[in-house]
Amino acid sequence: MAGSRDTWWERAACRTTDPDELFVEGAAQSSAKRVCSGCVVRTECLAHALDQRIEFGVWGGMTERERRALLRRRPTVTSWRQLLKSARAEYDDARQPASQGQPAEAS
Repeated sequence: MAGSRDTWWERAACRTTDPDELFVEGAAQSSAKRVCSGCVVRTECLAHALDQRIEFGVWGGMTERERRALLRRRPTVTSWRQLLKSARAEYDDARQPASQGQPAEAS
């Protein structure tokens, strides 16, 4: 069953990129990571790669080496999707001005 959460890749910045450009080694990885820099689904992509233990390529702005290091640092995480979703929500909440969402004061 495909729902909206399953179609994040349809909005990915790399969807029109040649896949060979994302599965590179060495210095070429910096160029591949730039594709991810402004992507609206970067978090979903990274969570997918971490949850699925994808070994190769740049996913969500991280190389395979960076993902392996993250997995080693956080071995108890059972759902990267849930963890990153929660972290993004907290970040978004913290960025909102204090007055946003508050009723306007009467003059």
